[in-house]
Amino acid sequence: MSSTEKHIPLEAQVGGHAGVMTSEDGSLLIKPALPNEVAFYQSVATDPGFAPLRPYIPKFYGTLRLEGKVDESAPAPSEGAPIKVVQAGVEGEKDSLVLENLSHSFSKPNILDIKLGTVLYDESASAEKRARMEKTARETTSLETGVRLTGFQVYDLVTGKAVNTPKSYGKSITAADLPDGIARFFPIAPDVPAPEAIAPAAAENDAPGDQPTQGTGLPADVLLPILESLREDIADIRAALAEVHMRMVGGSLLIVYEADWERARAGLEWLEGGYDEEEDEDEDEDEDEGEGKKRVGPPYAVKLIDFAHTKIVPGQGPDEGVLKGVDTVLRLLDGRIEQVKAAAASKGKSVA
Repeated sequence: MSSTEKHIPLEAQVGGHAGVMTSEDGSLLIKPALPNEVAFYQSVATDPGFAPLRPYIPKFYGTLRLEGKVDESAPAPSEGAPIKVVQAGVEGEKDSLVLENLSHSFSKPNILDIKLGTVLYDESASAEKRARMEKTARETTSLETGVRLTGFQVYDLVTGKAVNTPKSYGKSITAADLPDGIARFFPIAPDVPAPEAIAPAAAENDAPGDQPTQGTGLPADVLLPILESLREDIADIRAALAEVHMRMVGGSLLIVYEADWERARAGLEWLEGGYDEEEDEDEDEDEDEGEGKKRVGPPYAVKLIDFAHTKIVPGQGPDEGVLKGVDTVLRLLDGRIEQVKAAAASKGKSVA
């Protein structure tokens, strides 16, 4: 990829460090990275030790080093013309990873970043940082459960905007609050889209997330199969992690699912093999003339991300703290699945 192509800030970033960019069409992420993370992605394709994880890691397209800083005061260049650079890159400047943007194929992506693991520092950490990270693990849900909800966004279909829950939420809650956090990320919509921006107050007997905030949430008959299929994939990720002798500090499980009702239903049909791909291809031919409707695909995606402090440790076994975190996620999903089933049953709606 040319370093003079146009890059724009990532809008749907719910976790991680600032500075992540996307390609102009939004299909690629350009993420500043430490040498260790670059080496990780480069070795995944060749190191047999990482083989079980390959299906669960974002596609890696290479690295990019920006050649300098853009002159933001200059007029916008004409199409195809290079961007004016006013300061050349300096030695030691970070390379950037070029990765698939997991949210790009979604019309209205709901996104959750779950930080995995009970240990938040690697062996290179100073004594001061080690003490600070140990304190953070104790005072958040990380040490007890192996997870922390780093941040998430859920689309409000009434306003058409994403409602963001910041990092501070995940750092402030206890282990007992995690089911409510998951319910907030997977809310159940009313049977018909809310006609007003403010939904009625939740009834006392409603489970968390039964009454969505404004226009958030999917109908139970759509949400349930997504949750069940997602759970199967995360169980597969758990099995893969158990095979790899590594230590993953600061890594996350990223979950994305479609908030748009129509596209979520079409995505479920795609999963079941019943979606008319020829009709979809015909729509794609008219994409430039229409509203840029995206090709229908899976209604959700789940991948492991953030490998700046990940390394192979042959003979030392899997990362038990990370496995503990994935087990917590599986239990949380089991609980939410039961809540969705109960909510549907209370409304007399079959989701079998």
